[in-house]
Amino acid sequence: MPCIKPFCAFMPAVSLQSLVVTRPLENYSMGEARLIASENDCSFLHLIDPELDNPYLRGTRQELIFKKISENLEGFIEHKYLVQQTAPSIYVYQVRHDDVVQTGIWTLTHIDDYLEGRIKKHESTVERREKLLADYLQQTGLDANPVLVTYHPNAVVDRVIKQYLQLEPNLDFTFADGTEHKIWAISDETDLAAIVTAFAQMPAVYIADGHHRAASMAKMGLQKKKLNGAKHNGTEAYNYFSTVYMNTNEVKVLEFNRLIRDIGTLTGAEFIAALQSSFLVEKSAVPVKPKALHKIGMYFDHQWYVLSPKPEIYNENDPVEVLDVSILQNFILEPILKIHDPRTDARITFEGGRTPIAYLQTKVDNSLFAVAFVLYPTSVAQVIAVADAGGVMPPKSTWVEPKFLVGLLTSYFN
Repeated sequence: MPCIKPFCAFMPAVSLQSLVVTRPLENYSMGEARLIASENDCSFLHLIDPELDNPYLRGTRQELIFKKISENLEGFIEHKYLVQQTAPSIYVYQVRHDDVVQTGIWTLTHIDDYLEGRIKKHESTVERREKLLADYLQQTGLDANPVLVTYHPNAVVDRVIKQYLQLEPNLDFTFADGTEHKIWAISDETDLAAIVTAFAQMPAVYIADGHHRAASMAKMGLQKKKLNGAKHNGTEAYNYFSTVYMNTNEVKVLEFNRLIRDIGTLTGAEFIAALQSSFLVEKSAVPVKPKALHKIGMYFDHQWYVLSPKPEIYNENDPVEVLDVSILQNFILEPILKIHDPRTDARITFEGGRTPIAYLQTKVDNSLFAVAFVLYPTSVAQVIAVADAGGVMPPKSTWVEPKFLVGLLTSYFN
């Protein structure tokens, strides 16, 4: 496991790479996205949301919005904004950002590996988000944003990757944010067979990022299977989803910090006293960015603190309970601040680990928030331990890198 295969990807034309490729739509404000779309006919945003072109586009998604995406795709192919590769390939993908280089294998993975648990997960998904993305995938056939899967290092895969890194890449460009992206196509049958066999022999692989995308592709595939009835044989293109595999040494996990708008009806003294029942609370003269597990930074009322959970409050042998994000939720956010569901409570905001600590402090000092919590990153080993145990991490437990751009490699299955 898993079952992977090569594919004839659509790549942006060499001269248009920096124009076609984009960040995911949710990374832009609607104003930003519309401005980009209006100024750039080549942007992949036109294949994500055609309402950026025409905000007055109305009707059912299937009849108008998805039809417009299909028309836009035909234009992208006709004008050679996107060019399909002629040889089925598996791809080596490398990204450089902030002096960090990450390299992996970009391929297609069968949805049965996800449905039958051979690709292990550590997060729950939201049905509404699954359905929206599944509808898009089913109607457009465009899979342009891969799921990130991690695996324990494999000598065969490492050897093939190293071999191709010595060659000239098929795609090489720098995005507007300064990230550098390179792709090498592997079409040699011997090399392809080596990679496919190596992955098939792996005892387990794990979703690092993209749980909703994987779940949506599986949902869409099942819908297609139902529609095709007896004609379905399991080898159709819709049975596979775009996947980037990076071994556990390549995937980077950063923390997700928390900003809380208020402390409810508690006074400051009552809040600190409540914390002391489960934590050793120590003042710090400097901003706190934890250097180890079970050290939680807190900024409150112009003062930094280090919160050390008392060992008796959590089970060291439970892979979910032992997480600092679980300790924070179970012993501060829920019982003291009454934040029962961090996914829906408007009083909590999440900031990825790239956000400077000074930014969090300023938000509190300006009274936009009452308290900030800074966490030590969850490790890849902890992610795997939770997945192996069939557990589920609290929401926003990990900020996983790399974050993929859209349109680098596109799988089209309609």
